[in-house]
Amino acid sequence: MNYTLHQLQIFLKIAELKSITKASEVLNLTQPAVSIQLKNFQDQFPIPLTEVVGRKLYITDFGEDIAKAAEQIINHVHAINYKTLSFQGQLSGRLKISSASTGKYVMPYFLSGFMKENPGVELNIDVTNKSRVIESLELNEVDFALVSVLPEKLNVNKVELMQNRLMLIGSTKLDLKKWRSKKQLFENYPLIYRETGSATRNAMEKFILKNNFSVHKKIELTSNEAVKQAVISDLGCSIMPLIGIKNELKNKDLQIIPVKGLPINTTWNLIWLKSKKLSPVAEAYLDFLDAQKDYIIKNEFSWIDF
Repeated sequence: MNYTLHQLQIFLKIAELKSITKASEVLNLTQPAVSIQLKNFQDQFPIPLTEVVGRKLYITDFGEDIAKAAEQIINHVHAINYKTLSFQGQLSGRLKISSASTGKYVMPYFLSGFMKENPGVELNIDVTNKSRVIESLELNEVDFALVSVLPEKLNVNKVELMQNRLMLIGSTKLDLKKWRSKKQLFENYPLIYRETGSATRNAMEKFILKNNFSVHKKIELTSNEAVKQAVISDLGCSIMPLIGIKNELKNKDLQIIPVKGLPINTTWNLIWLKSKKLSPVAEAYLDFLDAQKDYIIKNEFSWIDF
């Protein structure tokens, strides 16, 4: 056996995602490079690690066992690296954060300075929808979660980061003069929704219900970026977080449609379980936020208050 740490990391990611294509994207490698490393790794075992049925990749039972062993090896390697840095007087360890999908426009700005100050810290961010974010927090898979709506059934601590403003957004190709009222616009022009489980969708549905709008033309997309591109192309309009459309507003690809009752204002909160024993890295990050949060908001997000 002569497999490398690099091959273990690649196989573990393939086993997690059940896809060579997705693994290559996450690892920032080309698909052929990942395929070659997988083949070189598999060739060292007398039993198959993967199998392809139809066009779908499956991990064999033996492959699952090897993936678990690979994860343990990689964790031990990380532990060695962290101990080395610790002896050198550097903060070291992992910081794991799960973020609601639109939080990707927020969270990096609150992490950049901390990561530059602490090069020994390894950052892991999972960007997904609200349901999965809460699940990862509940299962203790992450240190922190970024949400705009606090979970009702979990005991959590929180740090308020900044305001999240949701507005009705349309393409600049949309001629608002053709519509007699905003009610008519909501009820007759296509409305683009996020997928079920999205906090943005929940807020949008509550607003529509509160105003007794009857939506007849509905389109559902599974990411904020997909919704944004659909709105730009004039496929429909949508209620979206202002935070994610700065450049599109500046370039006049999108317009804010004034509607009574909007914007919907929520708050981005960084939350963690009250029962969780935070690592030194997580504690240090909270100290960083306490000292730098206001400065970051002022320098990076003052444009929101127009």
